[in-house]
Amino acid sequence: MTRTLVDPHAVPAELRPYLTELVRRTHDVCGTRLVSVVAVGSVALGDYRHGRSDTDVTVVLDGTPPAPLLTDLGAALAHPALPCPAAGLELVVYDAGFTARPSGDAGYLLDLNTGPLLPDRLSLDPAGSPAFWYVIDRSVAHQAGRTLYGTPAREVIAEPARADLLAAIRASVREHSAGDGHLADNRVLNGCRSVRYCRTGRWQPKRRAAHEVAAEERFRPLVEAALRSYERPSRTDATALPAEEVRDFLSWVAAQVDESAGADAHRGASAPAAGHGGPDQTAGAG
Repeated sequence: MTRTLVDPHAVPAELRPYLTELVRRTHDVCGTRLVSVVAVGSVALGDYRHGRSDTDVTVVLDGTPPAPLLTDLGAALAHPALPCPAAGLELVVYDAGFTARPSGDAGYLLDLNTGPLLPDRLSLDPAGSPAFWYVIDRSVAHQAGRTLYGTPAREVIAEPARADLLAAIRASVREHSAGDGHLADNRVLNGCRSVRYCRTGRWQPKRRAAHEVAAEERFRPLVEAALRSYERPSRTDATALPAEEVRDFLSWVAAQVDESAGADAHRGASAPAAGHGGPDQTAGAG
């Protein structure tokens, strides 16, 4: 099985050498345990902005390896040992047995944050981590993940149940409402994407979701200001947004999520949100 990207043009040009080296190092450390390496987040959704976006990657392994292998993988991929050209790398490692089933848990083996604009983090214990980020990322991986190596994402990463996803989205809105550690424009754009997921069952790029939400006159000025800020060259150039307006917007987003959850409960919805996803976007099955 090749250790390079079969279709490097399926990922942004600025990331191709980096992701190729990430795949190589991951294979070197994990060997035959490695099942898949999948790009999620903005790369998967076609909304990566160099200088602003993180690179989000999901790794799936066959079984649970010993802890030293996971720490070795973290060391091999950490910036600046592997210089990250994006704002940061957010990489999560799972056991294939876990990802094969819908789950509302965090469930990771390794969670690594590293890069020039991210605080370093390496965790081997999901018990203390809020589950919602991981649930949302696995849904994005199932629907739109770009397989960099190995088995296609849809074959190894199950779509979480819609009830778990809505609970995760609601938790993410609470996190963004608090505002700690999050840029105001990103809080607004993530809110737009959450609303569009509730209405369509599909994850959209932040900017596309924002344009659609902006058509609702009430929040158009705020959403358009968030888009202008997001288009600036770097996250360090992001502009401030009116705090009270951001809070009001996120309260509206929360109400939209609650309305969707209530409608599902009324219908007795309990099945996974499968059926919304399109074919896997493969950037290189090895």
